[in-house]
Amino acid sequence: MRELWEELVSLPHRGTGSPREREAAGLLAARLRRLGFAPEVRPFAAPASWGPELLFISLLLGLGALLTCWQLAALGVLAFWAYFDGYPRPWERLFARARSQNVLAGAGEGGRTLVLMAHYDTAKTYFAYHPRRVRGFRANFLLNALLAFLAPLAAWRGGWAGGALGAYFLLQAALLAWRELTAPYVNGANDNASGVAVAVDLFRELAAAPPAGWRVLLALTGAEETGACGARELLRSGWLPADAVVLNVDNVGRGRLFYVTGEGMLGFTRYRGRLLLAARNLPGAAPLAYRLAYFDAGPLARRGLETLTLITLQDGVPANWHWPSDTPENVDWRTVEEVRERARLLLERLFAEGP
Repeated sequence: MRELWEELVSLPHRGTGSPREREAAGLLAARLRRLGFAPEVRPFAAPASWGPELLFISLLLGLGALLTCWQLAALGVLAFWAYFDGYPRPWERLFARARSQNVLAGAGEGGRTLVLMAHYDTAKTYFAYHPRRVRGFRANFLLNALLAFLAPLAAWRGGWAGGALGAYFLLQAALLAWRELTAPYVNGANDNASGVAVAVDLFRELAAAPPAGWRVLLALTGAEETGACGARELLRSGWLPADAVVLNVDNVGRGRLFYVTGEGMLGFTRYRGRLLLAARNLPGAAPLAYRLAYFDAGPLARRGLETLTLITLQDGVPANWHWPSDTPENVDWRTVEEVRERARLLLERLFAEGP
């Protein structure tokens, strides 16, 4: 498990759609072949960053408010809501100009399917993730959402309010443009090389002796950081059975362990299924309704699949979240090993119930 993690973090980053992400996919596939599996690497189109689409949304809101065009501002609100609630947008393909890829493998036969999932790509940093600001990330997002939803009203009424909101969102667009031009990708030792290491190790163990009645799949997804695109591609491709049970592992390199009961930045999608029931009273883990961002599990849960995400948090947020300090020396390997053992116990509870 640690060798795989060290191989991933030896790359400077695994930025979505970048040559480094493709290199990481190749490393993962090679590792799985050495373990005796026959992995598939499936490419798909995805945005290289979330910045351009949010810049587009900020321009709609800013210009709508500044030019007193409430219709344009209302379109910005619709785009804001659709993006952060994870719904399809007609303009998505305009931003999907990069190529990402999922690394997939399977073992065993049975009537039910367990999917072990973790994303391997990494994100660019942004000033909102600075250690002095990141604990206020949720509050800042809600303030931004409130101002976005006020933009059509301000545009309709005109006056100083429209001008102020217009200037605010145009400044936001400028900051996003600056991010795209200058911000580096983070190494991602915690987010999410740690989760990949746990998912692959669990898959290796279960594939050696598949539980009776179960098929075990491994999904290492790309482009999670730019809209859970890898998970959405799995749904489009039909690779995931409709009755699959999905365990997602994300950011498990430092902090306290939580099992996620649901997620959503605006709306909220509750997880369901036997994994969630099995996680109750899991030693060392606490329940969490996750509202900071999104996981790969989100699109699957909205489609009705049984899902669960494991994550560790430090002071209420992922450790070194999307910051240049997300490096190997800031991962507590004992935490990774403990999460792996808790995940194994969770799966034992699942399998004890039968397929």
